[in-house]
Amino acid sequence: MAIKQDLEFNKNEDAMKLLLSAVERKMSEIKLGGGAKRIEKLHNEGKMTARERIQYLIDDAKDFFEIGGFAGLDMYQEYGGCPAGGVVTGIGRIRGRQCMIVANDATVKAGAWFPITGKKNLRAQEIAMENRLAIVYLVDSAGVFLPMQDEIFPDKEHFGRIFRNNAKMSSAGIPQIAAIMGSCVAGGAYLPIMSDEALIVDKTGSIFLAGPYLVKAAIGENADKETLGGATTHCEISGVTDYKVPNDKVCLDTIKDLIDKIGSFDKAGFDRIEAKAPTLDPEEIMGIFPENPTKPYSTLEIIKRIVDESKVTLYKEEYGKTIICTYARINGWAVGIVANNREVVKSGKGEMQFGGVIYSDSADKATRFILNCNQKKIPLVFMHDVTGFMVGTRSEHGGIIKDGAKMVNAVSNSTVPKITIVMGNSYGAGNYAMCGKAYDPRMIVAWPTAKIAVMGGSQAAKTLTQIQVQSLKDKGQPVDDVKEKELFDEIKSKYDRQTTPYYAASRLWVDAIIDPRKTRDFISTAIEAANNAPVEKFNVGVMQV
Repeated sequence: MAIKQDLEFNKNEDAMKLLLSAVERKMSEIKLGGGAKRIEKLHNEGKMTARERIQYLIDDAKDFFEIGGFAGLDMYQEYGGCPAGGVVTGIGRIRGRQCMIVANDATVKAGAWFPITGKKNLRAQEIAMENRLAIVYLVDSAGVFLPMQDEIFPDKEHFGRIFRNNAKMSSAGIPQIAAIMGSCVAGGAYLPIMSDEALIVDKTGSIFLAGPYLVKAAIGENADKETLGGATTHCEISGVTDYKVPNDKVCLDTIKDLIDKIGSFDKAGFDRIEAKAPTLDPEEIMGIFPENPTKPYSTLEIIKRIVDESKVTLYKEEYGKTIICTYARINGWAVGIVANNREVVKSGKGEMQFGGVIYSDSADKATRFILNCNQKKIPLVFMHDVTGFMVGTRSEHGGIIKDGAKMVNAVSNSTVPKITIVMGNSYGAGNYAMCGKAYDPRMIVAWPTAKIAVMGGSQAAKTLTQIQVQSLKDKGQPVDDVKEKELFDEIKSKYDRQTTPYYAASRLWVDAIIDPRKTRDFISTAIEAANNAPVEKFNVGVMQV
């Protein structure tokens, strides 16, 4: 039965469509990489772009789930920007098998590595390692972006960690195939050669620790690029690479054939039956979710438009009502959903509770549900619209810190896959308890309405304004109402920019910004990937529930 549509519904729907249109527009610009001229130059060299290579490699372009598409957005402007972090990553099927694909974009500073490039590569490897996905590297990079080498080279989570991960994946039996389809220089040369198999494209691919200019400067030797590290050198003389191919398409066809021969590994064994579409229309999510983030709405109605047959089995339905815990199926997969309920509700004691706030009873309920899902090997889906834990004397006396700590403990020690969707607010410790990025979700995405921060913009701006006003007064500088408002507006504007989904996605706090109507597809893709890796035994730790 369709939900009744009214003026409020239509306003919400229009607002969401505008936000999605902005997402699509920004993404279209990002997909141009370094621009039309650089794409044309690449084609003139007989090479495909990173995105063209991926599109040719995978079975179905529509099936590709891009990760980190907004990485680097509005960053490094002094260097001309770095669209998508200069590398395209995501999960796609190659001969029916889900694979992680990492493709350097040579149109962006010749594929050089900015700090966000390294972070994005590490995130792709992390997903591949956690989910035991075969990983394909399409290498075409000039190496570290030298003006920022101090922010990409030496630290634990920098460039070198990538090669460490190569070794760890190889040891764990996770297949890695690398194709040298352009430049591959200096330390970057280790990535393809530390993979299990390496291909190189004749005449356009080259790999060496030092290029011709550096060799000349270092030892006085004159050597051209082909002789130093071309396909013939490494396939016939050094034996560094395994396959010499004439062009990009043959290279990608060869990768398809190699992937096609990989055997199967142990699965996690998550329960799946035949998928059934939601009975309620997913399109209605657009009108149910409010344009105004402070307005209440029924989170359960959104869940019913995501799950199979719109059917839910609610856990402790009448207890801890500001969190919804329910079993359901998504595209046939059994899931446990933990979602912030944004309706104003009455507790069992008859007290009114604010929607989107975590109270002691809701934290207790969620903790027990998370333990149950781990015991039964059911993947967990967290859906955020949380303003934090309840504060005040009554909550503190009731032990909100301890109850919240129990929930955080259960999330931290959970061994079944955790998949996170930030729908709306994700503030303070609520972000942690609902499995924010710090708590190792297998994948985490945001809707265009997401806001991630310590607290809401108005609250933060009021706090910071009062601190600044007091500081000025202490220095003997009077502050009138006009000046105070100017300070507030300036602080709030900056804070609001930092809470947008774009800000989060550009820094890889989330893996992608998705259309709310595609939430079901995303969750199914994430669980299918997670099913490739058996789960460890669950232990809740020292906190007793």
